Amino acid sequence: MSFPANPNAAHGHDAYARYPSLTDRTVLISGGATGIGASFVEHFAAQGARVAFFDIDTSAGEALADELGDARHKPLFVPCDLTDLDALKKGVADVKAALGPVQVLVNNAANDVRHAIEDVTPESFEKGIAVNIRHQFFVAQAVIEDMKAARAGAIINLGSISWMLKQGNFPVYTMSKAAVQGLTRGLARDLGPFNIRVNTLVPGWVMTEKQRRLWLDDVGRQRLKEGQCIDAELMPADLARMALFLAADDSRMITAQDIIVDGGWA
Repeated sequence: MSFPANPNAAHGHDAYARYPSLTDRTVLISGGATGIGASFVEHFAAQGARVAFFDIDTSAGEALADELGDARHKPLFVPCDLTDLDALKKGVADVKAALGPVQVLVNNAANDVRHAIEDVTPESFEKGIAVNIRHQFFVAQAVIEDMKAARAGAIINLGSISWMLKQGNFPVYTMSKAAVQGLTRGLARDLGPFNIRVNTLVPGWVMTEKQRRLWLDDVGRQRLKEGQCIDAELMPADLARMALFLAADDSRMITAQDIIVDGGWA
């Protein structure tokens, strides 16, 4: 058997696994309009899931939903500022009303804006926490009663290898992402008796349009080459395919784990 030199260049979703248990399953994705989140939306929709996604970027969210309109179930875009807890609660209620109880939650939304220690204010600190971890807890809180009633469910919290690598220049972000592991383990213990699985999906440096535009330079490319064991770009689809597995029944006994997808860097 031969494999393509660049697995990301394979032709469409047919080259990869299909998960029958995801068909018609209601999936909620936060921060789904662009980047890694958009790939999550695309991949779950291609599995025949009923996908809803939150984002503050209305134009990008509407465009993605329209682009995927020929899926078995057109994804439902719900504009939502996840730092507004009232809006978050209403958004979850709207998703349930439209698609039924949420069976899979992908807590993806985050903002890795760079900042120096001395520039952090109480206000910016609270905003960073709200953007990068607080919503993960409160979206989970809003969907777990339905999962408990079904005695099944999967929650996937997005982490980061940044704090593992001791990266600087964004301390509130790295602190938040380190805390995701604690959130995952605590929820996994409390929800395990209801057959609800909770895992952290930990990306390496994923080559989204934003990362290329803002931070990828020759120094960064050299860091990737030296850090990763696999000398290839990590793409959003690589994360999405792992999320599919963690959401599907195939991973029914995997919980409280940190699943690192980073080409072998951390």
